[in-house]
Amino acid sequence: MKKCLVTVLVTIIVFGLSLGEKEAVAATEKVHLTFATQEVGTGAYQYASAISSVFLKALPEGSNIDLTTESPGGVGAPIVLENGQCDIIMSNTGPAKWSEESGILDNPPTKSTAAIAGGIGHDFLNVLFTKEFVDKTGIKTVEELVAKKYPVRIAIKKPGTLGYLACVKLFETFGLSLDEVKSWGGAVDLLGGDAIKIYLQDGKADMTVDHVAAGQANTTELCMTKEMYFPQLSDDTLKKLVSAGFDYITIEANTWNKQTNVIRSVGSQQVILVHKNMNDDVAYLLTKSLCEGKDELAAQLAALKYFDPNTAGLLSSTGVKVHPGAEKYYKEKGYLK
Repeated sequence: MKKCLVTVLVTIIVFGLSLGEKEAVAATEKVHLTFATQEVGTGAYQYASAISSVFLKALPEGSNIDLTTESPGGVGAPIVLENGQCDIIMSNTGPAKWSEESGILDNPPTKSTAAIAGGIGHDFLNVLFTKEFVDKTGIKTVEELVAKKYPVRIAIKKPGTLGYLACVKLFETFGLSLDEVKSWGGAVDLLGGDAIKIYLQDGKADMTVDHVAAGQANTTELCMTKEMYFPQLSDDTLKKLVSAGFDYITIEANTWNKQTNVIRSVGSQQVILVHKNMNDDVAYLLTKSLCEGKDELAAQLAALKYFDPNTAGLLSSTGVKVHPGAEKYYKEKGYLK
């Protein structure tokens, strides 16, 4: 298992993973960092590659950032950082918050995470009914579905994914577990993304809940090949989801085929996490380079155009407290009070 290390000239200083103490490192000294991401070819790897290239420009000469493919993705990312397998990792606001508050994936609460910046990307909670289901039942909202305890057939992603957690958190706003939803006589099938699409296309499922970005391939194909209905969550439901760790977001009209109305939703955007005992000067440089390199990032990846330094350090964007070095930069710029 890799340790989170910072190389300072000849001396290698452990970032408090075992000592629990913060060491001083001058901003002129070379730094070695490990950035954990998912496998080559994934969107997560593209994000990490673009961000690390911007990070590296701000670090002292001779510094380097190694990309490793040890990250399981947003949900499990805080645990990887907690276990000392990297210096930097990308998660999502909600999972970062839930992992720190109560633990996640049957792990105890994390205690070592801090944020460099959040609000990266433009993902959203996406609820779809089939038009056949709406025509058959007259049910047009999740709130109606719950009130009637209708035996709905739901197809969602498997546990360990943010898509699965998004569905769990949605029904929790009504005080329900997925087992209770199944007790109405319907079904909750846990599937891969392609299988979910096929279940809905073939009439084996009535609805799905996911956490995606515009252009996500399976949802795009589904809406092109099957007539879907796009329910609007109530203001009260959205408010509860925000309290649970999401943030408000808008799904623009025509994001999906035949979705002509703007949909008010919530999302859990990506957040860059580091160990809370990372040297303050290093965290400051990473934050500064990210915020001041936002145009370069947007030119590399379109999804990064939504990154806004003005809100990147807010708790609603990060889910956990920002690192003191990052906080220093945000306060200097007037982004945080």
